[in-house]
Amino acid sequence: MPDQSRHDAWRAGGSYDLYMGRWSRQLAPAFLDWLNPADQLDWLEIGVGTGALSEAVMARCRPASFTGMDASEAFLELARTNVADQRAAFLLGDARAVPVDSDSVDMIVSGLVLNFVPDREKALAEMKRVARNGGTVGFYVWDYPGRGMEMMRAFWEAAVALDPDARDLAEDRRFPFCNPDGLTALAEGAGLRAVDCVAVEVPTVFTDFEDYWHPFTLGAGPAPGYCMSLDPGSQQQLKERLARDLPRRPDGSIALKARAWAVRGAAG
Repeated sequence: MPDQSRHDAWRAGGSYDLYMGRWSRQLAPAFLDWLNPADQLDWLEIGVGTGALSEAVMARCRPASFTGMDASEAFLELARTNVADQRAAFLLGDARAVPVDSDSVDMIVSGLVLNFVPDREKALAEMKRVARNGGTVGFYVWDYPGRGMEMMRAFWEAAVALDPDARDLAEDRRFPFCNPDGLTALAEGAGLRAVDCVAVEVPTVFTDFEDYWHPFTLGAGPAPGYCMSLDPGSQQQLKERLARDLPRRPDGSIALKARAWAVRGAAG
């Protein structure tokens, strides 16, 4: 079986921010509004990335404390820069072995991360372990199998048309469980109670084709990693096909949308 994750790259925080962070910054506030947490809680975020969700928590939720964890030191460095708040601490760690005491956190959250964890069941079990009795575990992932992430869907459709072997690398093939039934089953399998799952949608509007294309050439993430693995001729073919097929507004902008599934459950 081919290694579907071979083009995943999580080292260049700034590049990933251009690719995905700007959309996550739109999504995070909507997710937190849905969670509707009380003030002065202790928070833990698993997989902070460049700090999009962390920033939103600090700005909107009045936490008593906030700990953010990620497996990439490069991402943590950027998150520390983006979230300059004395209540926030960031540490290096693995979602499958969270370096936090049991029964010590009120709110455990994760954004656009769970599908990339090799053992997501273990990660959710760890999130439940660190939660206090009555605490909340919440996370969100893109709706890959439902074609909810239109910028990625357009990229992979063009890539597969030129290279059929790219089909197995697309997120909808890699993460078929990213739908309400699959995500609810994961949360309930981890022992969470009163599990709820809703769709959260945000616009992804690119000013022009170059605004869409450039992040794919930076290598941060599965699709950009694949793009940068191509020889110059193949990459140019992919660029030209996307430039031909993507819908344009009269002003040259490209208006797409992104849908995520948000999940929450009670611990204890």
